[in-house]
Amino acid sequence: MKKQWYESLFENYGQSYDNENYAKGTSGECDFIEKESGYNKNIKILDVGCGTGRHAIELTKRGYNVTGIDLSESQLSRAKEKAEKESLKINFLRQDARNLSFDKEFDIAIMLCEGGFPLMETDEMNYEILQNVSKSLRNPGKFIFTTLNGLIPLFHSVEKFCESTTDPGNAVYKSNSFDLMTFRDHNITEFKDDSGNTKTLDCNEGYYVPSETTWLLKSLEYKNIDIFGARLGAFSRDHKLTPEDFEMLVIAKN
Repeated sequence: MKKQWYESLFENYGQSYDNENYAKGTSGECDFIEKESGYNKNIKILDVGCGTGRHAIELTKRGYNVTGIDLSESQLSRAKEKAEKESLKINFLRQDARNLSFDKEFDIAIMLCEGGFPLMETDEMNYEILQNVSKSLRNPGKFIFTTLNGLIPLFHSVEKFCESTTDPGNAVYKSNSFDLMTFRDHNITEFKDDSGNTKTLDCNEGYYVPSETTWLLKSLEYKNIDIFGARLGAFSRDHKLTPEDFEMLVIAKN
């Protein structure tokens, strides 16, 4: 079976991923997660699409119990390597976020920097991720995630917006074509993998507007849903979502 673009992207990208601009805000983002947890070190946190473990490792260093899941063996290998260097014991598991093995085991779930949702090929698959994460949460529980802001393509060229936020040496996104009927952005992504090879992938991601995201979560019986602008390394309930925010920060309580 042909690999999806996100599988090909992350299959040999563990080292390079940590150098991407969007991976630089870990500490500040964990400050926010701590605040949302009430600084309760007795809770269990699920990190969905944990990648190289940057949030899981930082939160574990602060005394939290974190389980990280990801689809990529390369990303998980890098996460385990980094945790071992810090002498941290973290449960990193290879699982598909559309089919998680957990049932009401966690108090908080985080899914940051497009850690699964909204990378899938269809809205139905993305919804499966929301369903499975929700199934993994206890009641009461809290789901904190970021997703691509559907307001962006209505006011900006996605390609130009990505260019303005990409540092030299990072992955490059070009030939963007946004479909207003599906709210999916198709683009050509070029990057260097951990072996130094340049790769080119035909990628596409879904963008979601606030009202749609709220409705999806309400269908999963979340009672309180708040959406803010997600700013790199500076998540805050004070940041009102605008068309200038590339990502939405979503906080849902069941």
